[in-house]
Amino acid sequence: MLRVWGRRNSQNVQKVMWLVGELGLPHEHIDAGGPFGKLSDAGFGALNPNRLVPVIEDGGLVVWESHAILRYLAATYGGETWWPPGAGERSAFDRWMDWCQAHWQPAFVSGVFWGLYRTPEAQRDMGAVNRSLATCAELMKIVEPVLAKRPFLAGDHFTLGDIPLGASLYRYFGLDIDRPALPAVEAWYERLKQRPDYREHVMVPFDDLKGRLAF
Repeated sequence: MLRVWGRRNSQNVQKVMWLVGELGLPHEHIDAGGPFGKLSDAGFGALNPNRLVPVIEDGGLVVWESHAILRYLAATYGGETWWPPGAGERSAFDRWMDWCQAHWQPAFVSGVFWGLYRTPEAQRDMGAVNRSLATCAELMKIVEPVLAKRPFLAGDHFTLGDIPLGASLYRYFGLDIDRPALPAVEAWYERLKQRPDYREHVMVPFDDLKGRLAF
């Protein structure tokens, strides 16, 4: 049986669990990281030398890094719906996965969520936070016209490309921050919230992370 390591309020773990749910995969979930510890255990270090979650074990195979896990699960268990045979068709969602990792996550996850929410107020660098917020606004100006023309990032149906950015929206729209008008992105977010596995695995309380750099 598939085994997934990681705490449920880790956004990277949420990406994986969301897809596990969408695929309907039987699995065992092992809480790890934060208050659950285990990351410093020798056994976990043998699975992932970075000592980070998520990690999956599938039979004798170990995969770490959330986007690598998403691609592995889709290719192995998703069939052509999730992993089309043509590289060109896959590139339609693959680009959004890499875009999120290269551009959105540094600006929002590191710059805003960590810089503002997870950093104690006395330690915040609000100049850096505000620059990250401005970057987020510019990045959303790239996403908004795409979603104004189609219901999902890669086209007419939900794909892997929606998962990395979509997993951050619960926090992006939940924080008390300035955001530009984003009617198409908000409509996409509403569509994602209609998916049961999004509600179960992404819309998870994160208040225990507030003001906590170490967790």
